[in-house]
Amino acid sequence: MSGNGWRRGLPVLYRLPMDVPQNYYSAFAARDARFDGVFFAGVTSTGIYCRPVCTAKTPKAANCKFFANAQSAEAAGFRPCLRCRPELAPGYAPVDDAPRIAQMIAARLEEDMSLGDIAAQFDLSTRQIRRIIRAEMGVSPIELLQSRRLLLAKQLLTDTALPVTEIAYASGYRSLRRFNDAFLKRYRMPPSRLRKQVKTDGIAAGDSSTLLLSYRAPYDWDGILAFLGARALKGVEAVVAGQYLRTVRLGKYKGWVRVGHAPERSALTVEFSHALLPVLPVLLARLRNLFDLGARPDVIAAYFANDKTIGKMVKRNPGQRVPGAFDVFELTVRAILGQQVSVKAATTLGGRFIEGFGEKLKTPFPDLTHLSPLPGAIAKLEEGDIARLGINGARARSILALASGFASGALVLEPGVNPDAAIQQLDDIPGIGPWTAHYIAMRALRWPDAFPTGDIGVMNNLGGMTAKDADRMAEKWRPWRSYAVLHIWHNPQMPKDKK
Repeated sequence: MSGNGWRRGLPVLYRLPMDVPQNYYSAFAARDARFDGVFFAGVTSTGIYCRPVCTAKTPKAANCKFFANAQSAEAAGFRPCLRCRPELAPGYAPVDDAPRIAQMIAARLEEDMSLGDIAAQFDLSTRQIRRIIRAEMGVSPIELLQSRRLLLAKQLLTDTALPVTEIAYASGYRSLRRFNDAFLKRYRMPPSRLRKQVKTDGIAAGDSSTLLLSYRAPYDWDGILAFLGARALKGVEAVVAGQYLRTVRLGKYKGWVRVGHAPERSALTVEFSHALLPVLPVLLARLRNLFDLGARPDVIAAYFANDKTIGKMVKRNPGQRVPGAFDVFELTVRAILGQQVSVKAATTLGGRFIEGFGEKLKTPFPDLTHLSPLPGAIAKLEEGDIARLGINGARARSILALASGFASGALVLEPGVNPDAAIQQLDDIPGIGPWTAHYIAMRALRWPDAFPTGDIGVMNNLGGMTAKDADRMAEKWRPWRSYAVLHIWHNPQMPKDKK
């Protein structure tokens, strides 16, 4: 069994030896939430596989087989449990290069890219692509894509009132017949039967639907909401009544999303406009990145437990997350605007940027009025077009260089890319230094080991030390320096104006 929770660098406490099934069974029998999403249990007597937190009667150990992920369980012929619903299991945060590449490949498969196109993008052969997916996920690329599509369909059938035809297309199937055939073959029931077995009373059937995205508790919802709210781009994002709202553009599809918190379910609620149904898998993946839903707070807390500096901060807030980015280009522009100015000042400049260059969009929310501009549109501007918004010439030139890099494909910034190479690319752009490059890596690349050198907040809260001393101290926090930074930023002694 190759699995998510046994990567190098994870504390021994949270490893389950691959050759000792009894350890898996003990965690399964105890319904240990620390292992939710880390492994799945297939029950040979029923042909069903479950999450470790399943509340059904625990089967005998002799009847259990254990798998690293849902795809491996389904490839072995097991069907998902209707009670614990494996499609709701939280993900994981990869650290090593191979898992990062595997996650990027999986994301491209969901975007309907062919293996040949994916291989060319990564400068690999299709054989290497298959080998990476097999090694990290335990299944072939086709099996991986099939499982993800069907698990999403199962969630839509259970949690929304959408017609089965729309669910089929939203899950990535190009015809209802193919969807029905795949669902029947995998789950041994037609989709309509599952719809009849669940309660859809009270589930709205209007212009939007709501799904759950799970996380591993604890989760500092108020903290991440405060962070995003302080940096919200006016017209594109808003935090209202304890919820995060934003406009969305994914390819040719435009709409909105509203994210709330359901702590009793250890999940976020995601309401999305039906205009985004054709790109729902991509939308959900972006939100998982934005809200850092793949984090392992147990692993991170154990790693820092004995650290004199970070350990106390983690104990005060074990649910700390590192906010990601929904729109990477949008985040990079916001990072440049935030150089050497307060959060409030950067947010004001960001609002002007959206007002000046964003596309207007009608939504049900008065705070959501614009879409973020595309890199190609910004790349066509002149320096003066940006400078007249009160953005100085150096930053305007950096934004134009970034936009050109994004538009041409020369600059690829997204979760999973090699962080060292990406940081070097960013450093080569005039006006972008180590702080900005690492800040972008931390949020846009979802790199857990970023450390923005020279951050005033970090240096002040570490006792007023120099950047060199802070960098030296941070070495012992690898590979979780991004989480250390967030804990330091959120320390009560931390000055309010940090980037």
